[in-house]
Amino acid sequence: MRAEPENLSRLLKEAGSALDAESTIALVAGVLAAPPEIGDSWHALVADPIPPALAGALSELHAHLAENYRDGMSNEDFRRLPRHARLALLREEMQAQKIDGFIVPRADEYQGEYVPPAGQRLAWLTGFTGSAGAAVVLRDKAALFVDGRYTLQAADQADTELFEIRHLVDEPAPQWLAAHAGKGGVIGYDPWLHTPQDVERLKAGVERAGATLKPVANPIDKVWPGRPPAPLAPVWPHDERFAGESATTKRTRIAKQIADAGATAVVLTMPESIAWLLNIRGGDVPHTPLPLSLAVLRADGSVTLFIDRRKLTPGLDRHLGNGVTIEAPERFGPALDELAKQGGRIQVDPGMAASWVFDRLGAAGARILRAADPCMLPKACKNTAELDGTRAAHRRDGAAVTRFLAWLAREAPGGKLCEIPASDRLEEFRRAGEHFRDLSFPTISGAGSNGAIVHYRASPESEKTLEAGTLYLLDSGAQYLDGTTDITRTIAIGDPSDEMRDRFTRVLKGHIAIATARFPKGTTGSQLDTLARHSLWQKGLDYDHGTGHGVGSYLSVHEGPQRISKAPNA
Repeated sequence: MRAEPENLSRLLKEAGSALDAESTIALVAGVLAAPPEIGDSWHALVADPIPPALAGALSELHAHLAENYRDGMSNEDFRRLPRHARLALLREEMQAQKIDGFIVPRADEYQGEYVPPAGQRLAWLTGFTGSAGAAVVLRDKAALFVDGRYTLQAADQADTELFEIRHLVDEPAPQWLAAHAGKGGVIGYDPWLHTPQDVERLKAGVERAGATLKPVANPIDKVWPGRPPAPLAPVWPHDERFAGESATTKRTRIAKQIADAGATAVVLTMPESIAWLLNIRGGDVPHTPLPLSLAVLRADGSVTLFIDRRKLTPGLDRHLGNGVTIEAPERFGPALDELAKQGGRIQVDPGMAASWVFDRLGAAGARILRAADPCMLPKACKNTAELDGTRAAHRRDGAAVTRFLAWLAREAPGGKLCEIPASDRLEEFRRAGEHFRDLSFPTISGAGSNGAIVHYRASPESEKTLEAGTLYLLDSGAQYLDGTTDITRTIAIGDPSDEMRDRFTRVLKGHIAIATARFPKGTTGSQLDTLARHSLWQKGLDYDHGTGHGVGSYLSVHEGPQRISKAPNA
C-alpha cells in the first residue's frame, strides 16, 4: 500500500513537503471533516506541484481513513447510539456539571448558516438537520424550537417522545424556559454559541422562572464519542478581477470607518466578512466558500488572522501581504487580552459575535464599542465587477436551468421521473458552465406534497415520482467564481387544477408587485413584503417564511443585512 507510513514519508521527502507522515495523517483527518466537494484540491496543502506517486498515496490514505470516519449523524450512527441514549448521556453530564438544564442552539462559534460536523451539536443530539433551531434540555423534559420552515421536518427527524416540537415564533425558547426552568434551577449555555443579544433574551426568560443562566463548558462535547475535528479545506486567493477591489484597499477603507467611529480595532467573527475583506475563499463548510477563521482589524489597516496554517495554500502569504499576520486559533483569547491592555476602544458586533468574545474582553478590562460588523454593508453593496459577475453567472445559470426545463418537459410525462434523478440532472447542466465551483445550497427538489416542506431534502426514503396533475418545486442555485445564484421555480406536471392556477397566479402577482415597486429612500424590507403577500391575503392565504434576501458574490447565498420579510428591519 502506497500510504504505508514508511513509504509515505519517503514520498513526502522526495516532493519537498514540509509535512511528515504523522502530520499528513492528522491533516487528512481534518480534510475528512470538510465537505466532499473539495475533491483532491487539498493535495496542494501537502506539496505543490504534487508528484503523481504522492498524489496516489494521499488518495489511498484518504480512502483508508474514510472507511472509519464517523460524524455521528448518519442513520447507522443513530442505530449505534440512539437519540434516547444521547439525551441520557447529556443529562448525566449536566448532573456532573451541577446544572439543571442546557440550551443547544444550531449555531456554532461563527454564527453561520452552514456548520461543520464538529459544530452540529443540535443534529447530533436530536437528529434535526434544519438550518435554524434550538433545543432546551431539562432534567425531566426537553423541547425543540424551529420556525415555520421546519415544523414538518422537525417532527419527522426528532423523536417527539423525547422532544416537544415548538414554533420558535409562537413560543420562543425564553418563554418556554420561563414556564419550565423551575425556581432555583441553573440553566447552562455555551458562551461560544450565543451572541450577547441571545444571552439577554434567554436570561430574561430564565429569571422569570426564578432560575439562573450560567456559562459552562459545552457538555455535549464531553459525551460525543469520536466528535470530528475542525475541517481543513484549502484557502485560496480570490482573484481581484472577480472581487473588483484589492484587499489592501478594502482594509484601508474599513480601517478608516472604525477610526471614524472612535475605535482602535474591530474584532471580526464572521468568516464571510473576513473572506470578503482579505479576498480569500475556502471550503470548510458545505456550499459556501468560507475559510473558518477569526480576525482583528486595526485602525492602521493591519490585520491579525486567526486560522489553522495547515489550510493555507502556497502563495497565500504573498497574496495577503505584509499587512496581515497569521496566528493560530488558540492565540485568539490571549490576543484579545493584549488588545484590551492597549487601552483603545474595541468594536464588536453584539448581534453576530459570540458572547465569549465580550466576556473575555470585559474580563481584561477592555472598553467595548458595540456596533455592527463594519464589513457587512460594504460587502452587501456590490461594486461594478461584482455586479457584472453576478449578471454573467445568472446568464450561465439560466441557460443551465433552461436546458433542464426542456429536458424535464420531455421526461416528466413518462411518469417514471423521481426527485433525486431530476435534481442530479440539473446539477449536471450547471457543472458544464464556466467558473462553476459548487451548488450554493442543497437543491430542494420536491414533488407533490414534498414541495410543501419549505427546506425539503430528497432522500431515497422520501422522494416521490413527478406525477401528472401535481406541482413540482425546484429551489436551487450555484457557486461560480464570478457570482452566486439562487432560483426557485414551481412547475406544473401535466395539466394544473383550477386551485393550482389560482395560487400560482397570486404568487406571480406578488412577484410582479415587488419587482416593479418604486419606493422612497428609507422604505424597509418589511414594508415591501406586504406587496408580495397582498394577493394571497385577499384569499386568506399566506406563507411562513421570508420573501427575499441578499446574495453574496461567490459567498453566502443568504447575505444580510438586507432582506424582504415580515420581520421588522431598516
